Amino acid sequence: MAVATNKACLDACAECQEACEACAYNCCVNDTKMADCARLCLDCAAICGACVTLVSRGSKWASRLCQLCAEICDACAAECDKHDNDYCRTCAAACRSCAQECRAMA
Repeated sequence: MAVATNKACLDACAECQEACEACAYNCCVNDTKMADCARLCLDCAAICGACVTLVSRGSKWASRLCQLCAEICDACAAECDKHDNDYCRTCAAACRSCAQECRAMA
């Protein structure tokens, strides 16, 4: 079963998606100068959601998408690391974890 064997990747992607959505929202609400961070978080959340979908159904494309997801997660973590607030730190940590799990899948 694809879900059982890939649980760590699924969990990391879902957690990252949630953290990115929260970070993007807070960037928009709290500081209009953080638009780049918000846009990257939204892109990261979208690809994490796509990974959850493809990995959970065992798609043959999942590993290739996970590779791209890891790259976007790295970029998002680097952007969030530039900002000194809790939601960006939480997002960066989730992105790093997701990138690691997605690389293991790829």
